[in-house]
Amino acid sequence: MSERMTRAAGVPMLALGGFALLAALALPLWLDDFWLQTGLFAMAAVVGAIGLTLLVGVAGQLSLGHAFFIGIGAYTYTVLVGEPGERVLGLGLPPLLALLAAGAVAGIAGALFSPIAGRLRGIYLGLASLGLVFLGRHLWINLEDLTGGFNGRSVEPFAVPGFSFSNHDPDYLAVLGTEFDGLHRQWYLFLVVALLAAWFAYGVKSSRVGRALASVRDSEVAAASAGINVTTAKATVFTLSSVYAGVGGALMALAFSRIAPDSFGLLLSIDYLVMIVLGGVGSVAGAAAGAVFVSVLPLVLAEYSAQLPFLSDVGSGGLDGATLSRLIYGAAIVAVLLFLRGGLAGGLGRLRQRLVAPTSKETVAS
Repeated sequence: MSERMTRAAGVPMLALGGFALLAALALPLWLDDFWLQTGLFAMAAVVGAIGLTLLVGVAGQLSLGHAFFIGIGAYTYTVLVGEPGERVLGLGLPPLLALLAAGAVAGIAGALFSPIAGRLRGIYLGLASLGLVFLGRHLWINLEDLTGGFNGRSVEPFAVPGFSFSNHDPDYLAVLGTEFDGLHRQWYLFLVVALLAAWFAYGVKSSRVGRALASVRDSEVAAASAGINVTTAKATVFTLSSVYAGVGGALMALAFSRIAPDSFGLLLSIDYLVMIVLGGVGSVAGAAAGAVFVSVLPLVLAEYSAQLPFLSDVGSGGLDGATLSRLIYGAAIVAVLLFLRGGLAGGLGRLRQRLVAPTSKETVAS
């Protein structure tokens, strides 16, 4: 009976996941450039949010330095590939290798910080990681030959041998009568990376490593008594989270086509915390949902501000889309903490249980 109930409970979530995947595959056929670009920003945020929920939700380690590792990934990719027509330090790696290097370099930076991460927890780790954001800003501005300083750097489009994820090589590509330009091509590149990130995170959560991290989150003393090296576990998950942030940063650079120091400040770290809280701390699917909400909302409000009479243009002194989005985030967090424990993922889980309850009763009666 228990096995039947478990299978029945999993059907709605599988159906929902399948529908979301089909929608993500089909949407580029009908979306305009604004929504395609918005989707790229959302999928880049999904990768970074999944990494943060592994750290904060699964392992229980607070970090305010996520923006630093996202910045490392973005600048690593940009520097290694080089700007169009320019090769920094004589490099110019293939974009695929540069994308992998972005995750690796961010992971190395996380590993260098891991001795601190392994010995601190809670607000103390949060404050220690906060310093990384200010260190990063200092580096992005002063390493001008590499980062471009205040002005930043433009980002060369992603490409593989014989195919570019831009409007060229090939110059024309059509699918079902829809011309696939650079935004369409990047959509599927980002989707593949986001799906791989989610698949690997699910694997980590269900593995022995994931169970060890959950034990550390629940009680470090009990975890140590069970033979778990608490310091190593905390350092490992911090490094893994940094790898995710680095890959997400590279995708963010590709989505924006230009990076600058102001893109990787404290507000970005806070945005990522908001993503995982709204989605449900510790939930991979919840982190993805929260990332989509937080990254899409300000862009939509800015795009349609002219149709909303209570919004004004950015810099005009009135209520603009960015300010309104942060007010909505704050209200949403309060609502989640008060009425929706576990965030969107927790709410969907309870809804699933209610949908399955009648089936369970019928099973018991039979």
